[in-house]
Amino acid sequence: MRPVGRPWSRALRTGVLALVLAVVALVVPNSSVAPTYFTLVKYEHAEGIDTDPDVIWILAVGSDARRGQDPLRSRGDTLQLIGMDTRTGAATTIGIPRDSWVAIPGYGSNRINAALFFGGPQLMGEAVAGLIGIEPDYVFVTSFWGLEQIAKDVGPITVDNPAAFSDEYLKPKGFPAGKVVLKGYNVVSFGRIRKTLPGGDFDRSANQQRVLKGFQAKVAENADKAGWIERGVLSVMDNVDTNLAPAELYRIAQAIAQVDPKKITNCVVQGGIGNIGGASVVLPNTDAAKRYGDDARNDANIKSC
Repeated sequence: MRPVGRPWSRALRTGVLALVLAVVALVVPNSSVAPTYFTLVKYEHAEGIDTDPDVIWILAVGSDARRGQDPLRSRGDTLQLIGMDTRTGAATTIGIPRDSWVAIPGYGSNRINAALFFGGPQLMGEAVAGLIGIEPDYVFVTSFWGLEQIAKDVGPITVDNPAAFSDEYLKPKGFPAGKVVLKGYNVVSFGRIRKTLPGGDFDRSANQQRVLKGFQAKVAENADKAGWIERGVLSVMDNVDTNLAPAELYRIAQAIAQVDPKKITNCVVQGGIGNIGGASVVLPNTDAAKRYGDDARNDANIKSC
């Protein structure tokens, strides 16, 4: 087995490691977050689905549950499908706008984020699979306040913001263009604002990926500090509700450790804006979404967005 120590420090420098472990709380030493804030479950594949054992897919979902609500049966506000190829070290992240109008098995057509409300992590994975053409192996769900707690515990992160934006409710003073330092609540609001962004849902999904990259930089900054990683490993055992066996968790960790930061690609599913039943929705470019899936299915690599 891989020893705890510097090999883990090297692994934690990879970009996709932060996309998974930073959000799952492996980078939250001494966290006080409750277990219900984070859930990591195995996705049950449909019979006859041929999956590549060398490529691992994790669907990361940010639930919009309010306090007192069940994060696993609320709408999914953030959707990022993360893939890792254990043979080559390639990895990719596919962002999916939450208002994408898609078919939800058993419930007709609706915004894709409603799948979590209707049927929990499993149905959320099925809806994403219908759009992208890839079934995740695992689904990770967190809440707004769970992410905020991570941000408070980890400390400030820096993001590269391409254009200034604000929101009268979430962030009246807004965020300037350029390098922006975020902490606590500001990490959440940076990734939640969409109505004032030129690209709406599409730009928000890209901002969520910028937040994840900011966490990655924070991980790299702290990885060599004595005991930092070890405390994080204990934190994940205390703060994540999971039905995965230790061997599966170790398999995920091994896959992440093999990711080459030079082989990471990030894309957001694009589309148009439509009106269905009086509600504004995203009409995703399903051909492009399927192309992302076809490109990345066997090697976790997208040729171009």
